[in-house]
Amino acid sequence: MGKLSQNRLKHFTSLKSKYQATKYNDSSPTSLLYLILRKVDLGIELSDLEFNWLGESELKETLEAIKQEQQSRFQEFGNLEFEFSKLKSKYKATKHDVSWQSSHLYFILLKLESGNFLTDSEVKWLRANSLYETNQIAQEVNRFTQLKSKYKATQYQDSYPDSKLYQILKKLDVTERLSNAEYNWLINNQLLETAEIFQQQESVKEAKFAQLRERYQANTHSDLSLSSPLYLILQNIDAKNNLSESEINWLEQQELSETVAIAQELEQTRDFAALKAKYKATDYQDSMPKSHLYKILKRLELSNQLGEQDINFLKKRKLTKIIEIANEKYASTLKSKIDLGELLNESEIEWLQNNRREDIIIIAQQKHFAILKRKYRLIEPSLPLEPFYAIMVKLEKKERLDPKLVLQLMEEELLSPGGKIALAYYRLEAEFYEQEFHRTGNKWDIPTASSYWRKAEEPEQALKLTNLDLSQIRENKLKSAILVTRGAAFRDMNNLADAEICAKNAMEFHPVSHQPYTLMGAICYDRGDYLQGDYWFEQAIQRGAEVEDIDAERKRVIRSTKDENKRHEAAEYLLKKDSKRYAWAKSYLKKS
Repeated sequence: MGKLSQNRLKHFTSLKSKYQATKYNDSSPTSLLYLILRKVDLGIELSDLEFNWLGESELKETLEAIKQEQQSRFQEFGNLEFEFSKLKSKYKATKHDVSWQSSHLYFILLKLESGNFLTDSEVKWLRANSLYETNQIAQEVNRFTQLKSKYKATQYQDSYPDSKLYQILKKLDVTERLSNAEYNWLINNQLLETAEIFQQQESVKEAKFAQLRERYQANTHSDLSLSSPLYLILQNIDAKNNLSESEINWLEQQELSETVAIAQELEQTRDFAALKAKYKATDYQDSMPKSHLYKILKRLELSNQLGEQDINFLKKRKLTKIIEIANEKYASTLKSKIDLGELLNESEIEWLQNNRREDIIIIAQQKHFAILKRKYRLIEPSLPLEPFYAIMVKLEKKERLDPKLVLQLMEEELLSPGGKIALAYYRLEAEFYEQEFHRTGNKWDIPTASSYWRKAEEPEQALKLTNLDLSQIRENKLKSAILVTRGAAFRDMNNLADAEICAKNAMEFHPVSHQPYTLMGAICYDRGDYLQGDYWFEQAIQRGAEVEDIDAERKRVIRSTKDENKRHEAAEYLLKKDSKRYAWAKSYLKKS
């Protein structure tokens, strides 16, 4: 018999024993029973023919053993599935839906559960499958395992990071004190070597506490326990950390003023050293906080600017580098101020001029010019900085413009009605002449101021100013001028009835003046009575009004008319009257 046949015979004999078929006489490897038992042992389902054959061969015990084997295998399969599900939940891997039979995850999770380190390839596999939480837990498990080894706690079985031992070992690793409950927990769990390490740490700390009390003159304090706030405070001082206000208050309450003084002097010495390094003054020998240089550098940190006395002190000691750094720092502060849209004051501009930083002055002017152009709605990109920046600055300061600047505004057509610059300019003029009237009593300033209030689109102010008892005024010409500007203000507010009363009264006071007649013509045009308006305009021309001025008035009336139909009607009327003279009216015809 060959070796293969011998091996098969031994295998068949073993299977017959396992599945209670020893009474079956045929032991040939070609037996049907050998095939069936091999299939069962491999977990392969039997067919009905095979089950029937076993029954016919009176192998009832074998049938029962096979059923028990299949049931046990099915139950074990379910156990594996359940254990895998529990591990996935515990290690935050529930999103991984791959079967435990075909995934590496089961093996990796069991390694973690037993406290074993993962290999680099296993960590990479977790990341590749987006199991970041699982990987994080794995890192914690690794650290926990390392800490157990370091602090003699390897006999403790649980390696999951939520273990109380893990929290205790992390405290020990940073020499943080354990609570009584935590220390007792170590004793109760027979982790005596770990508890001993904690006691050793405490002894070292107690010796250190004694040294610190001596060094920082705090021996008078009665509480010598490591839980005393003094221990943490002295550690802070020794670690060159600045004390908080609450820590200083606590020391003072404990009458440890010498400790406070030492801490503050150390803090100031460190601060002085840092400032000397920052301002390139490390060659300066005096390092004590009482040094005048320290006071200068502290002030410089707060204000970014040196005073004249400080500059003299630095120059005498050849500390000019500090002056250079301070000047550059202050210049940067002014630049930042400009970038934030803030304006420089006169002293800041003077400093820039004295220190030859015209570049920053130009940047400030350009930024401010851009802001003012937006404010005054000047969209022309080629508008030059000068003189228009100076003009707008004057308007911002409420300073009147000299005639030359006004002429330049006119040349650029920036005094057209409704423009922001025009409104600001006219408001300043109105305020000036009104103040002049109150200052000098010159009543001829009243119609002038009123006219400017109207141009500033504030007719209410014009009405308020001209609300006078005309019987107190002797000069009829002045009365007429006041009534004309008052009537025009009523007209601005669309109060045509009161405007007409003012115009007619003005005619009575000064019949030869063309202004009341011009006003009446405009009122009639506002009402749509163009023939009557032409009559009054003609009367104005007869009294000295220029034809061009009257035509300009007609144009203003039509332009300011908000009703599109009325504007169209007026334009049609003028074009029929004289299409060449009033050609401009075509633009006001309503488009079909």
